[in-house]
Amino acid sequence: MTVKPDPASPPEAPIKPICLALQGGGAHGAFEWGVLDALLEDPHLDIKGLSGASAGAMNAVVLASGLAKGGREGARQGLAAFWRNISGAGSPFGDLGFWSRSFAPVFGRDNPFVQAANAFADNLASGSPFGISPYQFNPFNFNPLREALQSAVDFAHLRKAPSVQVFVAATAVRSGRLKIFDTGVLTADHVLASACLPYLFQAVEIDGEAYWDGGFTANPPLWPLYYGDLPRDILVVNLNPFHRPTTPTDTGAIIDRLNEITFNATLAAEFRAVAFVNRLVEEEMLNAKGRAQYRSVRLHLIAAEGYLDRLALASKFNTDWGFLTELRDLGRTAAQSWRAAHFDAVGVRSSVDVRSDFL
Repeated sequence: MTVKPDPASPPEAPIKPICLALQGGGAHGAFEWGVLDALLEDPHLDIKGLSGASAGAMNAVVLASGLAKGGREGARQGLAAFWRNISGAGSPFGDLGFWSRSFAPVFGRDNPFVQAANAFADNLASGSPFGISPYQFNPFNFNPLREALQSAVDFAHLRKAPSVQVFVAATAVRSGRLKIFDTGVLTADHVLASACLPYLFQAVEIDGEAYWDGGFTANPPLWPLYYGDLPRDILVVNLNPFHRPTTPTDTGAIIDRLNEITFNATLAAEFRAVAFVNRLVEEEMLNAKGRAQYRSVRLHLIAAEGYLDRLALASKFNTDWGFLTELRDLGRTAAQSWRAAHFDAVGVRSSVDVRSDFL
């Protein structure tokens, strides 16, 4: 991929450290790829920490692995190769994707089981599953994401020589609690656990615990970025629109909006918590212990509104290369617009009004 650089910050601008929090959203993660690609072009933004859930977790580890081995250009190339592999592996839905690759060679493309599996996938994408468990329709637990991840990320090198801190969210099935895996332990299993939608894939077992998609409990997780030697500026890349201008009335639109609300709920709650603590710090309402323990956080946001509004839930399973590169280009545009409008705020103040938008 060749994209002409378009840095938004002037050559004399200071280098500003920042953390990135990357939301999950299936194939819409290609929008996030575009955001990251544009941010990596700007040498004045120094990425120090990454957190993510689901597709955001995948983008985070691919970016971190690329940075560790090849710097900014290595990260850009790694992300492009990863999403090309995602497209090549095919979606878990549809006759030409995961189902034909996995089941058709075993049973034959014209086998009624294969045809039923494809019909199930199409209905699941539209929000109308037949009620069949992945332990039934996918007994061998095929997952096309594993190969794409393992070809894009050198996990052993990432664990030993990380260039940034990475935090990946997953949801413990039995307790319902959020689990954060950090750079020092990360494997493909941890990232697949973060992206394990329970109606598509069997739970991922790690150290005796079963895990589902991290987006159910943190999408993306912000609090791991509050601590340690990390910048106070956190840029959140949001894939699920917060606002809709109308009330959905048909089944598909209702399912879409429920999905957006569900996967934004934890993020909105973290935004509210940040606003509360920031107020305590700014108005000096904490005692000496509190002042030593807490610090204000500067929040920034690249949101899906205006870019992904027209896309339905089923498009999160569309891995057509033309669609993915369209999302990438939208993400690049969104990042360039954010840099032009808010680069000066980094290191100084929040560029998103949390109190107004989320309280």
